[in-house]
Amino acid sequence: VQLQASGGGLVQAGGSLRLSCAASGRILSINVMGWYRQAPGKQRELAAIIDSGGRTNYADSVKGRFTISRDNAKNTVYLQMNSLKSEDTAVYYCKADGVRTTDWSPRTFASWGQGTLVTVSS
Repeated sequence: VQLQASGGGLVQAGGSLRLSCAASGRILSINVMGWYRQAPGKQRELAAIIDSGGRTNYADSVKGRFTISRDNAKNTVYLQMNSLKSEDTAVYYCKADGVRTTDWSPRTFASWGQGTLVTVSS
């Protein structure tokens, strides 16, 4: 299963960006989709996740500013980022966990996208 992320870029503090991540391949179902981020010199951390029922969880640092959503028919997850701050500057990675088909029996998968850079200038 492959994930293709897009939507990163340079934005001024207070601005907005929308990230998208589409999963493709022999997907049977996707349970959880999420966005993680890694700032320079720091470890990768969770930003937001959403399960197949639409339940969400956010890092405290992004609550009230970021909104995660998904389109199950398109196997796509979005991250709407508003009121961006300089500390939101990071490479953002999408992740999907689910079940894929094979020539034999279904198998679970956990796949990462390639990362998209978000730079917030102050």
